[in-house]
Amino acid sequence: MPSVDYDEYLLNELKDLEYAAGYLTACLEEGEDVFLVGVRNIAKAQGGMKALSKATQLNRESLYDMLSEDGNPRLSSLTTVLGQLGFKVEFSLKTPATKAA
Repeated sequence: MPSVDYDEYLLNELKDLEYAAGYLTACLEEGEDVFLVGVRNIAKAQGGMKALSKATQLNRESLYDMLSEDGNPRLSSLTTVLGQLGFKVEFSLKTPATKAA
């Protein structure tokens, strides 16, 4: 049985927006740097940074910098990128921690 390249598999899965939404949630739970890399992976799966740059009217190099592990995007830029990729930012209450017995 031939093996499948993980990156190729992930990018194929991230074309499904439902899957990508769960992936982004998991990335955010791991930390900001992982979240930004996750957004970059979704952008790559959805047509690449060049297409995203054109659609968002954000400079391609700035997008790469913003979505790097060391990126520090402005909220307005991040919501623009996420919106173009088909996502919106929502907030929910944390589930209360269970009390130790």
